[in-house]
Amino acid sequence: MIQEAANQLDAHFVEIVRWHFSPETGTPYWLDWAKNAGWNPAEEVTSFADLMRFDHFDGQILRTDPHERWVPKAYEGKPFMIFETGGTTGMPKQRINWEDYKRDYEAFSDTLNDDTFPPGGYWLMIGPTGPRRLRLSIEHLAQHRGSSCYFVDLDPRWVKKLIKGKQFDQAKAYMRHVIDQAVSILEHRKVDVLFTTPKLLEELSERVSIADAGVKGVFCGGTTMTPQTTRFLMEEVLEGRVNFVPTYGNTLMGLAAHKPDLAADGYSITYFAPQPRAVLRVVDPDDTKRTVDYDTWGRVELTTLTKEFFMPRFLERDAALRRRPCELYPWDGVAEVRPFGAEAAKIVEGVY
Repeated sequence: MIQEAANQLDAHFVEIVRWHFSPETGTPYWLDWAKNAGWNPAEEVTSFADLMRFDHFDGQILRTDPHERWVPKAYEGKPFMIFETGGTTGMPKQRINWEDYKRDYEAFSDTLNDDTFPPGGYWLMIGPTGPRRLRLSIEHLAQHRGSSCYFVDLDPRWVKKLIKGKQFDQAKAYMRHVIDQAVSILEHRKVDVLFTTPKLLEELSERVSIADAGVKGVFCGGTTMTPQTTRFLMEEVLEGRVNFVPTYGNTLMGLAAHKPDLAADGYSITYFAPQPRAVLRVVDPDDTKRTVDYDTWGRVELTTLTKEFFMPRFLERDAALRRRPCELYPWDGVAEVRPFGAEAAKIVEGVY
């Protein structure tokens, strides 16, 4: 199975690179890049190993480049959506999108249990909406499963500013404001599935019993979850009565699923990228062409491979343990994701 997945990745990588670097279908940014690269990716790539011929993607250009530079010729004239990364201050990174978010979340839907994420039920999302793709993605996931979704919005950038400014009373007041709205919906509406972040989930459980409120499944992501946090959420917050599904994802990657049976792994969460549409490597920070050994810490490197968006070797602000493939996901996983090194001092997770 591992070799089969590797072969599939090789073929997909070649297809996507040729798509973005061919004059008939290509992306203006990458077509211009190739003129100065000294090699022709459309003709020369033969396998995923050729990824190493690309330098690390500079995410800063997503803050400044005109969106038209990222429209593949095959998509010319087709209106697109503009999604932003989380960001804390200044101009956020922006990615244009047509159908990728739907495909990402439809694939993730296949990993969910119908008993605890029942088709035809009702969802409640407590999290950032606005310019992020998360709101549309969660709603699409719910509707893909025949369900409808309620929303409680929050602005994580504002919370992070409050915390950085040591205005902790204001941050707590804002969290109460968000939780008040969620409690009101749970008290007056039937909710089967909840999506939120670990901190908001814990805060909500201080106000209501999530299991007694009728919630059957919780889909949770957005921040660091240590094994201790994971066990606390599953056993105390959810009382061992609600299915807990942790996720790891972002606007640039899509959505990574977790290895099932968390208790058997000591509540250490391992995530697997939605290969071949995206690939995660855990690399040596001092030699990023080299992946670290299994069960060793390194920096997370993301490559995105869809016809809408090609992004090679982007260094995330995350560190993780490299984990071995498993039966469901026969490629490398990333575990115990947390902010990376010196970057950690700059990151305020706030309500995440």
